Amino acid sequence: MAERRRVGGREAFATPLSVAGRTVGGMDIEAGPTGDGRAVPVEWTVMESAIGPLFLAATGRGLVRVEFHADAARREDMLGRLASRLGTAPVECASGLLAEAICRLDRYFAGEPGDVDLPLDWSLTTGFNRTVLRELASGVPYGTVVGYGELARRVGQPGAAQAVGAAMGSNPLPVVVPCHRVVESDGGLGGFGGGTETKRQLLALEGVLPAPLF
Repeated sequence: MAERRRVGGREAFATPLSVAGRTVGGMDIEAGPTGDGRAVPVEWTVMESAIGPLFLAATGRGLVRVEFHADAARREDMLGRLASRLGTAPVECASGLLAEAICRLDRYFAGEPGDVDLPLDWSLTTGFNRTVLRELASGVPYGTVVGYGELARRVGQPGAAQAVGAAMGSNPLPVVVPCHRVVESDGGLGGFGGGTETKRQLLALEGVLPAPLF
């Protein structure tokens, strides 16, 4: 049965069923790095969206990084971080590994209902954070929300609501792994790496919150 929850004065539903580590709703959830030490080719681009420019990066395994507010300084910071973490300098390209991601995100921001179903590379997250994010990706569909405490309960750590919040803050794949759908138990929006207004915009896009009049 779906869980009824109020967000910003409006009712929304959170579906409690989820199975981490499997394909749910068309989303191909990859296992992550092979661990053989080889550098992984990385492509990147910046796309315009309804919430501002998004930095995207992908490997042959799938989308590996999404970053909000991708101005020149943030883009350079992302490129340096990816080169350090993945062992190779990212190459700018919007027509190769990222073509599908750009197309699907364009449809999402145009208002097409449904999750952004893409192959994902989980290389940039590990341990508890990865467990929580995989549960989020598979178990909290478009147009629903879940509380921090409830998400902690789903991964077998009912007292770890604060750690779940930290995992949301470290999410390398926002929008696609939808940390904007994680809210406070009293209906408050909670924190968000892209800023509270961006979180509000994404929830309004999905029909959880009313769209602003102006």
